[in-house]
Amino acid sequence: MGVHESQSRLWENLVARSKPFWAYFGPELRTAFPGAFDGVDPDTIYRAVNAVMPSEIRTEADELTYDLHVLLRFELELALFEDGLAVADLPEAWNAKMEEYLGIVPENDTRGILQDTHWAIGYFGYFPSYTVGNVLSVQLFEAAVDERPEILSEMETGEFGALLGWLRTNVHRHGKKYEPDDLIERSTGRPPETASYLRYLRTKFGELYFLN
Repeated sequence: MGVHESQSRLWENLVARSKPFWAYFGPELRTAFPGAFDGVDPDTIYRAVNAVMPSEIRTEADELTYDLHVLLRFELELALFEDGLAVADLPEAWNAKMEEYLGIVPENDTRGILQDTHWAIGYFGYFPSYTVGNVLSVQLFEAAVDERPEILSEMETGEFGALLGWLRTNVHRHGKKYEPDDLIERSTGRPPETASYLRYLRTKFGELYFLN
């Protein structure tokens, strides 16, 4: 599931939240919404879609705080199964961790512990796959750009064929033929690791918030 998630996170973040993407789609946005974006340049849009702000809802979270939502739920799962946390105490525990990690308390349980359906349908232990997907998305994207440097210039023209072609050749066509670690090593030349992801976050948000 981590490899599966890496594909959606790659397109959501590495593509749709990138400078090259908005260099092309910024003007497209102004055309689609006449008057609404007059005087707003692509760089301003890029900064807006990458703004870091604590969110109650995981699916609305920015790249930098997203994994804290995953960590929160995973730690509560461990507490349920290993430390005897009662189901009835979950809402209070959820809110406490939200305040600890993100500095906010959900307005209600709908925007808090009940926001995802995973537990209701029995998907315990699933959430780490989202963070694994984030980590792998960067490793895969870097490998794709290394092999096909034209990917970035294509993105600036609203074209994504080189990236999609690389993914189809190196990831999609294999399906479940390989174990995840083997698939990533075959496609990127190295085993799964977090260094690329951490470097990506530091570089991107360091630049956005003038920290570099």
